[in-house]
Amino acid sequence: MSDRKSLPLDFLKPVSELESQIEQLSKIASDNKLLVKSELTLFESQLFNLKKDIFASLTPLQRLHLVRQADRPTTLDYIPYIMDEWIELHGDRGGADDPALIGGIGRLNGRTVVCVGHQRGKDTKDNVVRNFGMPSPGGYRKALRLMEHANRFNLPILTFIDTPGAWAGIEAERLGQGEAIAVNLREMFSFQVPIICTVIGEGGSGGALGIGIGDRILMLEYAVYTVATPEACAAILWKDSKQSLEAAEALKITSSDLKVLGIIDKIISEPVGGSQANPIFAALTLKQALVLELDSLLDLTGEERQELRYQKFRKMGTFYEDRG
Repeated sequence: MSDRKSLPLDFLKPVSELESQIEQLSKIASDNKLLVKSELTLFESQLFNLKKDIFASLTPLQRLHLVRQADRPTTLDYIPYIMDEWIELHGDRGGADDPALIGGIGRLNGRTVVCVGHQRGKDTKDNVVRNFGMPSPGGYRKALRLMEHANRFNLPILTFIDTPGAWAGIEAERLGQGEAIAVNLREMFSFQVPIICTVIGEGGSGGALGIGIGDRILMLEYAVYTVATPEACAAILWKDSKQSLEAAEALKITSSDLKVLGIIDKIISEPVGGSQANPIFAALTLKQALVLELDSLLDLTGEERQELRYQKFRKMGTFYEDRG
């Protein structure tokens, strides 16, 4: 996967300390040929239980910090384990090739599919190149070109969402950022091929929605999906970004909250410690879910998928008022 290193989060410090102790004990046992296997097994069991307890009680803001970690797997980390083979395609055919949004053609269990996804950097230099995973209008137009190709040749579409939001710079606005995202929304509703969208990390605002219209919306267990970052929400509502904890709670950004609200269809379990703890296992779990969802969608006609997709999004946000 990646050799990126992350700064330890505050809520993971007990885990880091115990892991360090286990590592030191293992080294001492190896150097001195001591028989401390049972003690090591006990510590490893304690470590697993500690991780399990911590990750079972993460706050929404802690989940957000978790998925922003540098060692969190990205789209290009998942694809080699999900696809039998894959080739990346470049350019929007209008003069731009945005590295913050990648796409290509691959085979999933022998079936040809088109996949597009946000791509964060692996280190500071790479993040600058990929604009920290914030796509420009050219990125969304590249994604649209590939998705139109998929619809034309009857190929299913897989999208992987992982962005803090679309690039909000003056140049992006000048090049038509809002229009590019809006066109993607309109066109994705019109496609007759199956579309499966998966939130693998941070799904932020319109930047996520630009490739987020699908027949099935999947979400990794610790991923977040939000209309605005908690920091931005707090700054707007309370003029104080330090109130991001309250904002994160109110925004309902976690997979469990969004499943209850009907925004997403399925939560994909992650390894204890998050996908970064065991990226290969996480990728294979995601692949299994994608195959199952795709098989069920292929049983429907294109017209049926269009209608169900339309009705799915029309129902979002509805509520019933008790006038009694």
